[in-house]
Amino acid sequence: MTRTNRLFQLMQALRNGTPPHTAGALARDMGVSARTIHRDINTLRGLGAVIDGAAGFGFTLIEDAALPPMGFDNDELEALVLGLREVEQIGDPDLVQAAGRALRKLQGRLPPSQSQRLKHAVLSAKRFHRPNPPTIPVAALRKATRDEVAIEFAYKDAHDAASQRRVNPLGIFYMDQSTVLLSWCHLRRDFRVFRLDRMQSMTITDQSFRPARVPMLRDALARIKRDTARMAKTRPPDD
Repeated sequence: MTRTNRLFQLMQALRNGTPPHTAGALARDMGVSARTIHRDINTLRGLGAVIDGAAGFGFTLIEDAALPPMGFDNDELEALVLGLREVEQIGDPDLVQAAGRALRKLQGRLPPSQSQRLKHAVLSAKRFHRPNPPTIPVAALRKATRDEVAIEFAYKDAHDAASQRRVNPLGIFYMDQSTVLLSWCHLRRDFRVFRLDRMQSMTITDQSFRPARVPMLRDALARIKRDTARMAKTRPPDD
């Protein structure tokens, strides 16, 4: 294997799977030494790839925009189209426009044959019952989530009970009938889910909870998974 081919193979390995990728695992997969992997990681960094991590901790690919783009096979193109069409159906207005722009940019950067396949993709998405529209600026909520700053808002639950909340926003999830915010609630001192169509008068605070969002989100999702599994075990069997 030439060094160029090995670098491209290493980039593909960093793109795939669940990071961090240890040098030992990468070396076994590629049939080289861990020392070679470390040298190749430094080479990729020199070419513009942003790769986080170090020896003993594993490596995570953060950004590889400076490197030549990878091509897409037909199924990958269809998956991209389906995902972006779904965003156009369920996203807030800013995301809907962004999905359309992303499709046009993707089409303009593909080879002619693939651009034609993208334009006339086999798959699409249509929702006849869209989630209720959010009553807060979702773009601002996304930014607060990325920036890891607390937010405040007025909220009415399913029983129309009103409360004022301050939360650490962890992630936004698009469900069948609603769009929800998964968060850490300062009032309840626990993880809570809030529907975006029941939130009012949202303000962004200057209270940072960086760098806690990722571990908190991981803990929240793990709890949801455990609760779901427990409910499945206690559910009575179908007739």
